[in-house]
Amino acid sequence: MLKKKKATIEEQAALFSILADPTRLKLLGLLAEQREPNALCVNALAFRLEVTQPAVSQHLKVLKDAGLVQGEKRGYRVHYFVKREALNKAQGLISQALQLSEGKPGENGTEKLKSELK
Repeated sequence: MLKKKKATIEEQAALFSILADPTRLKLLGLLAEQREPNALCVNALAFRLEVTQPAVSQHLKVLKDAGLVQGEKRGYRVHYFVKREALNKAQGLISQALQLSEGKPGENGTEKLKSELK
């Protein structure tokens, strides 16, 4: 069980790292607002976020590698949308991470985490 908890914590840390970038977080939020078939291409995302197209492409790569975003080729352009199942899983991981403070009376989340990792 401890190995599973460590794996979950590693997964949570990786997710927080991905979401720590403000532009990436805005990008994910913008894509989450879209409903299929209304996915957005890099040009539209760059315009809406007021950043360069290469910056959007780099952020999309990180989000795609994490499995949060998917691209679909439509004509000459790739349109992007959020993978809902992955977003739901990410929300669950974040909720779990925020529950670290639930422990014995007088034990804070950091102490509980340290004791679980020993």
